[in-house]
Amino acid sequence: MVSRMFRIETEVDKERRDLLRNRLRETNTAVSPVLRALRSTPGAREVPLHVWALDGTGALAGGLVGHTWATWLHVTYLWVDERHRGAGLGSRLLSRAERLARRERGCAAVRLETWDFQAPAFYQKQGYEVVGVIPGYPPGITEYTLVKRLT
Repeated sequence: MVSRMFRIETEVDKERRDLLRNRLRETNTAVSPVLRALRSTPGAREVPLHVWALDGTGALAGGLVGHTWATWLHVTYLWVDERHRGAGLGSRLLSRAERLARRERGCAAVRLETWDFQAPAFYQKQGYEVVGVIPGYPPGITEYTLVKRLT
Protein backbone atom coordinates (compact mmCIF):
# COMPACT_ATOMS: atom_id res chain seq x y z
CA MET A 1 0.00 0.00 0.00
CA VAL A 2 1.25 3.49 -0.91
CA SER A 3 1.18 6.12 1.81
CA ARG A 4 -0.59 9.37 0.89
CA MET A 5 0.99 11.37 3.71
CA PHE A 6 3.05 14.32 2.50
CA ARG A 7 4.68 17.31 4.12
CA ILE A 8 4.28 20.37 1.91
CA GLU A 9 6.99 23.04 2.13
CA THR A 10 7.30 26.42 0.45
CA GLU A 11 10.87 27.59 1.04
CA VAL A 12 13.20 28.38 -1.86
CA ASP A 13 15.56 25.45 -2.27
CA LYS A 14 17.99 25.56 -5.22
CA GLU A 15 19.12 21.97 -4.74
CA ARG A 16 15.54 20.68 -4.92
CA ARG A 17 14.82 23.01 -7.84
CA ASP A 18 17.71 21.49 -9.78
CA LEU A 19 16.62 17.97 -8.85
CA LEU A 20 13.06 18.70 -9.95
CA ARG A 21 14.25 20.24 -13.25
CA ASN A 22 16.42 17.18 -13.94
CA ARG A 23 13.63 14.76 -13.13
CA LEU A 24 11.18 16.69 -15.33
CA ARG A 25 13.72 16.70 -18.16
CA GLU A 26 14.17 12.91 -17.78
CA THR A 27 10.40 12.35 -17.76
CA ASN A 28 9.88 14.57 -20.81
CA THR A 29 12.73 12.90 -22.67
CA ALA A 30 11.32 9.45 -21.95
CA VAL A 31 7.88 10.45 -23.28
CA SER A 32 8.80 12.64 -26.27
CA PRO A 33 10.76 11.21 -29.21
CA VAL A 34 11.49 14.79 -30.34
CA LEU A 35 13.11 15.73 -27.03
CA ARG A 36 14.90 12.36 -26.89
CA ALA A 37 16.47 13.02 -30.31
CA LEU A 38 17.36 16.56 -29.28
CA ARG A 39 19.22 15.37 -26.16
CA SER A 40 22.09 14.01 -28.23
CA THR A 41 22.67 17.22 -30.23
CA PRO A 42 24.53 20.46 -29.56
CA GLY A 43 21.16 22.25 -29.47
CA ALA A 44 20.14 20.40 -26.31
CA ARG A 45 21.77 22.96 -24.01
CA GLU A 46 20.78 26.56 -23.46
CA VAL A 47 23.67 28.73 -24.62
CA PRO A 48 23.73 32.41 -23.61
CA LEU A 49 23.70 35.01 -26.39
CA HIS A 50 24.47 38.61 -25.42
CA VAL A 51 24.89 41.65 -27.68
CA TRP A 52 26.11 44.95 -26.20
CA ALA A 53 26.22 48.53 -27.52
CA LEU A 54 28.74 50.81 -25.86
CA ASP A 55 28.95 54.57 -26.40
CA GLY A 56 32.15 56.52 -27.09
CA THR A 57 33.09 56.48 -23.41
CA GLY A 58 32.51 52.73 -23.05
CA ALA A 59 29.27 53.17 -21.12
CA LEU A 60 26.35 50.84 -21.80
CA ALA A 61 24.09 52.36 -24.45
CA GLY A 62 21.96 49.26 -24.93
CA GLY A 63 21.99 45.52 -24.97
CA LEU A 64 20.24 42.26 -25.66
CA VAL A 65 20.35 39.23 -23.39
CA GLY A 66 18.99 35.88 -24.46
CA HIS A 67 19.89 32.28 -25.11
CA THR A 68 19.64 29.72 -27.87
CA TRP A 69 18.10 26.28 -27.46
CA ALA A 70 16.65 23.71 -29.86
CA THR A 71 17.11 25.92 -32.96
CA TRP A 72 15.42 28.88 -31.24
CA LEU A 73 16.73 32.18 -29.94
CA HIS A 74 14.85 33.37 -26.86
CA VAL A 75 15.30 37.10 -26.27
CA THR A 76 14.97 37.74 -22.54
CA TYR A 77 15.90 41.44 -22.40
CA LEU A 78 16.37 44.19 -24.97
CA TRP A 79 17.05 47.69 -23.68
CA VAL A 80 18.33 50.95 -25.14
CA ASP A 81 19.31 53.95 -23.03
CA GLU A 82 16.80 56.77 -23.40
CA ARG A 83 19.48 59.08 -24.87
CA HIS A 84 20.00 56.68 -27.79
CA ARG A 85 16.39 55.72 -28.54
CA GLY A 86 15.00 56.51 -31.97
CA ALA A 87 18.37 56.10 -33.70
CA GLY A 88 17.89 52.47 -34.74
CA LEU A 89 20.07 50.97 -32.02
CA GLY A 90 17.39 48.53 -30.83
CA SER A 91 16.91 47.29 -34.40
CA ARG A 92 20.67 46.85 -34.78
CA LEU A 93 20.98 44.88 -31.53
CA LEU A 94 18.07 42.62 -32.47
CA SER A 95 19.34 42.12 -36.01
CA ARG A 96 22.84 41.20 -34.77
CA ALA A 97 21.41 38.65 -32.32
CA GLU A 98 19.22 37.13 -35.04
CA ARG A 99 22.20 36.86 -37.43
CA LEU A 100 24.41 35.24 -34.78
CA ALA A 101 21.66 32.81 -33.82
CA ARG A 102 20.99 31.86 -37.45
CA ARG A 103 24.54 31.72 -38.84
CA GLU A 104 26.54 30.47 -35.87
CA ARG A 105 23.98 28.41 -33.96
CA GLY A 106 21.62 27.15 -36.64
CA CYS A 107 18.52 28.81 -35.20
CA ALA A 108 15.40 28.89 -37.33
CA ALA A 109 13.24 31.14 -35.15
CA VAL A 110 13.12 33.70 -32.33
CA ARG A 111 10.69 34.17 -29.47
CA LEU A 112 10.29 36.92 -26.91
CA GLU A 113 7.85 38.47 -24.49
CA THR A 114 7.02 42.16 -24.10
CA TRP A 115 4.42 44.24 -22.30
CA ASP A 116 1.88 46.53 -23.95
CA PHE A 117 3.68 49.71 -22.78
CA GLN A 118 7.07 48.45 -23.96
CA ALA A 119 7.57 47.48 -27.58
CA PRO A 120 5.03 45.20 -29.30
CA ALA A 121 4.78 47.59 -32.28
CA PHE A 122 8.58 47.80 -32.51
CA TYR A 123 8.89 44.02 -32.74
CA GLN A 124 6.09 43.77 -35.29
CA LYS A 125 7.98 46.30 -37.47
CA GLN A 126 10.95 43.92 -37.23
CA GLY A 127 8.86 41.07 -38.66
CA TYR A 128 7.64 39.48 -35.44
CA GLU A 129 4.14 38.03 -35.15
CA VAL A 130 2.02 38.06 -32.00
CA VAL A 131 1.21 34.45 -31.06
CA GLY A 132 0.00 34.96 -27.51
CA VAL A 133 -1.68 37.66 -25.45
CA ILE A 134 -2.15 37.54 -21.67
CA PRO A 135 -4.29 40.41 -20.41
CA GLY A 136 -3.79 41.34 -16.77
CA TYR A 137 -0.28 39.90 -16.46
CA PRO A 138 0.48 41.64 -14.18
CA PRO A 139 -2.83 43.34 -13.36
CA GLY A 140 -3.34 46.40 -15.56
CA ILE A 141 -0.75 45.26 -18.13
CA THR A 142 -0.97 42.97 -21.14
CA GLU A 143 1.89 40.64 -22.00
CA TYR A 144 2.56 39.66 -25.61
CA THR A 145 4.51 36.66 -26.88
CA LEU A 146 5.96 37.20 -30.34
CA VAL A 147 7.85 34.95 -32.75
CA LYS A 148 9.80 35.40 -35.94
CA ARG A 149 11.06 32.81 -38.42
CA LEU A 150 14.66 33.39 -39.46
CA THR A 151 15.40 32.99 -43.16
